[in-house]
Amino acid sequence: MIAAPSFTLAQASIGQAHRVKSLHAPAHAPEWPQWLEEIGFVSGEHVCVIAKGLPGADPLVVRIGQSTFALRRAEADCIELALPHELPELTSTPALGQQALA
Repeated sequence: MIAAPSFTLAQASIGQAHRVKSLHAPAHAPEWPQWLEEIGFVSGEHVCVIAKGLPGADPLVVRIGQSTFALRRAEADCIELALPHELPELTSTPALGQQALA
């Protein structure tokens, strides 16, 4: 059995810079990691949550590289992020602000 990711994109705060560490497939959607990789979610890529929907923070609006996508929370939960101590050069991005989708 594969262990669940420790810190995922679904858990990330708005405006906080991160890097993709790895992708994990849920049992009901084994194709999701390949799809996420095809749209740019690859190990080492910069990623940032720029908005979360209301209520329930679903979907998430995320910037990966130079592209912006809306991901369902379940999809974002497949994307494991590097922890801050693993990549000390990451900083927050306050210019993106604390946005919420109505």
